[in-house]
Amino acid sequence: MRLYRVKAFTGIDGLQRVEEPDPVAPVAAQVLVRVRATSINFRDWMGLIGGLQAVEGGMVPNHIPMCDGAGEVVAVGPSARRVKVGDRVAMTFHPTWIDGPIPDDFNVLGRSAGPNDGCLTEFTTVDQSEVVTLPDHLSFEEAATLPCAGVTAWAALRGQAGKLEPGEDVLVMGSGGVSILGLQLAKIAGARVIATTSSPAKMDRLRELGADVVIDTSAGPGWYKAVQEATGGRGVDVTLDVGGATGWRDSILSTRRSGRISLIGALDMQPGEMPALFMMRGINLNPTRVGSRRHFEDMNRAIAQTGMRPVIDRVFAFEDTAAAFQHFASGTRIGKVVIRID
Repeated sequence: MRLYRVKAFTGIDGLQRVEEPDPVAPVAAQVLVRVRATSINFRDWMGLIGGLQAVEGGMVPNHIPMCDGAGEVVAVGPSARRVKVGDRVAMTFHPTWIDGPIPDDFNVLGRSAGPNDGCLTEFTTVDQSEVVTLPDHLSFEEAATLPCAGVTAWAALRGQAGKLEPGEDVLVMGSGGVSILGLQLAKIAGARVIATTSSPAKMDRLRELGADVVIDTSAGPGWYKAVQEATGGRGVDVTLDVGGATGWRDSILSTRRSGRISLIGALDMQPGEMPALFMMRGINLNPTRVGSRRHFEDMNRAIAQTGMRPVIDRVFAFEDTAAAFQHFASGTRIGKVVIRID
């Protein structure tokens, strides 16, 4: 089978395509999946350049990268009951997080971190508990956008700080995978969406995708004033914060008192005035670590009921994986960058 391994954490040059024997038949409750598509997330890029080695349970040399994967079941172990041969499935981001609170053996980096190989391969063998079936109307390429970014956005909108309700205002930032899927999922839930972008060229596209208000943040800090103006001075009910500490002041002041902020990533957390602002405004924090299998299943149900289709920026062939990462790193994308594994 064809696959890629990360031989060194030196960026794209460290990614090597190799041929290895096909997997053996699955045992017990394992399932063998023929992977048809995968998509790139920021954590995949960070893993490639060595930015996650210091994180507990981080990437190890010679691993198969990519946490997203969708394909079809081609074999099942004798005790597998959840899926059958021919089922279209996606792998979950967190192999052990099925439902409820985060489990004790949780690895924050999920699939392709620590001892777990990822999905940039023709075949992968996983436990039956690590897959979910796909909405019928989605292609493999569309489904491959969901395990990390989609589930993150879903959990951010329906996390421990409170479920999104119809008519609420939601703030999403930028045009990456989580933000665009957050925009789409918020709209099918009946919310009003305010989107920000530092690229004026992307404003029309964000409106086309359903944003009710689009705010240009290219001038730098202070854009919270435009959010407050768009909400009658009140602020939004829910903010999906993908910007990190450098934009927290704007995020907090864009969110109404007693509103909810879902922190996504937040790898550059810093002290300073931020805790005081959170406290003074009574902000409810939802630290989002992607989500559980239950989150994934609930999201898929909503997608199936509404016919929502994830936004794909561009699809690359398996042989062009290096070019896919180059395009991802360029910052010009709107939505997800997908690799098709024919």
